[in-house]
Amino acid sequence: MKNFSRIDFDSVIGREQLAELQQLLQSSQSLSERNDILPFFRERLHLSASVGLYHPDIILPDMLTFEYDIFGDFASDLVVGDSVNHSYCFVEFEDASPNSIFVSKAGRSTPDWSPRFEHGYSQIVDWFWKLSDLERTEDFQNRFNSRSIDYIGLLIIGRRENLALREQTRLDWRQKKRLSILNRSSVLLLMSYTMTC
Repeated sequence: MKNFSRIDFDSVIGREQLAELQQLLQSSQSLSERNDILPFFRERLHLSASVGLYHPDIILPDMLTFEYDIFGDFASDLVVGDSVNHSYCFVEFEDASPNSIFVSKAGRSTPDWSPRFEHGYSQIVDWFWKLSDLERTEDFQNRFNSRSIDYIGLLIIGRRENLALREQTRLDWRQKKRLSILNRSSVLLLMSYTMTC
């Protein structure tokens, strides 16, 4: 298991490294997760720490790690934490190419969500299931110095400028909405309960 490294976050350095990220994004239409994006963030710790500021309860990102093992089953590309607030941002990076988020299908005017997008999204769901399952255990306490933490997930993928307006709207909508998933047995139980109330 990898431990978190402490960082004395400096927003000035973070802004300088953000400018370097802008240069990287402008340098190529397609960027690989493994060959371009992950090495870039590993070499720029203050930029990496600033990603955690997406979480509203991370006031000072003072902990981070890459390829963080989530109890032996999964790994997050980056985790940024605030040790005082016990708040964490778990990050999955994917590639940045024209078809990272949507892919066109023959015979359809509306593109499908890409396999990379769906895989990255599902990974985060699995991480959170595992964290929830092990919360309040000794192992959890040993890792996070708390029996419960506040956490969010980020899927960093693709490029907005590669999306048509409709696909930008679809992506925005998906970010804002929650979806309930029920199997047939659950639907029957829910309906029988609802009808007896």
